[in-house]
Amino acid sequence: MRSEVKALPAEFLERLRRILPSSQFDTVANTFAEPKPTTFRVNTLKATTADVRAELEGVGFRLKGVAWYPDAFVMETGRLRELQETAAYQQGGLYVQSLSSMLPPLVLGPQPHEEVLDLAAAPGSKTTQMACLMRGAGRLVAIDNNRVRFYRLRANLALQDARNVEPLLRAGEAAGRMFPDRFDRVLVDAPCSAEGRFDVREPASYRYWRPGKIHEMVRKQRRLLAAGLAALRPGGLLVYSTCTFAPEENEGVVSWALASWGETVALEPVELPGPQAQPGLTRWQDVQFQPAMRATARILPSAQMEGFFLARLRKKSS
Repeated sequence: MRSEVKALPAEFLERLRRILPSSQFDTVANTFAEPKPTTFRVNTLKATTADVRAELEGVGFRLKGVAWYPDAFVMETGRLRELQETAAYQQGGLYVQSLSSMLPPLVLGPQPHEEVLDLAAAPGSKTTQMACLMRGAGRLVAIDNNRVRFYRLRANLALQDARNVEPLLRAGEAAGRMFPDRFDRVLVDAPCSAEGRFDVREPASYRYWRPGKIHEMVRKQRRLLAAGLAALRPGGLLVYSTCTFAPEENEGVVSWALASWGETVALEPVELPGPQAQPGLTRWQDVQFQPAMRATARILPSAQMEGFFLARLRKKSS
């Protein structure tokens, strides 16, 4: 493990050592000290992938396509600040987003003319991506209760021309009461301890980490997941995701939901479009999770990817 990684909280590193296979610990830990390239996806509501690529390469950017997502690119040359000065960026023809963050909408797979719910939606990266996947057709309700982030969401929706999105400044926990058994698909990209985004060069990314924060997040995540399941119609699909390693926030929350909802909810295998993932944990410390947790997916950090967790839950028809 690189020496600079030791700047991260010692207790976090010890937990990570127990979460990961021993052969992968050093490789994963070192990613916290390595810069990741700028990545973005084309906003197909306003531009074509070919036109955006031609515009950017015409002004000197070198781009690499993403094999598992034709509308996404990795910048091989150029800086984010320079990208933000382009017409494509300023007119909403693209959205800067990490590759891992693009996975939950792809796994959820919203379709045109469906009714879809996005809980904890601000500032709108996944919301606008889902609007593109729906080709602007159907209803996409985006809920967030953080006023500052909510207005960023509204601004992004306007710039991206995501007209089928209905933003609501409300607590996501109320969604089940507001929309019982309503939506075809629900995304719960839950607030979390964000361990997958730690960067030793940015102390603010890990400064406030502590084990107590994990337990605080679990309480919020359970309420949001319960609300999302209540708002999901029978037969509908929900994707639960976080950008953290903490099993309490991942397999622990999903296990809690399965135990709470009983036979009305089933876990389905996560089918990723391209990136390799590890199956979810079936045990953490003294807690035994259900064997079904192996159907969840853990994305490990790499040169291009952030750490992420994804689970697919199906609400059974009565």
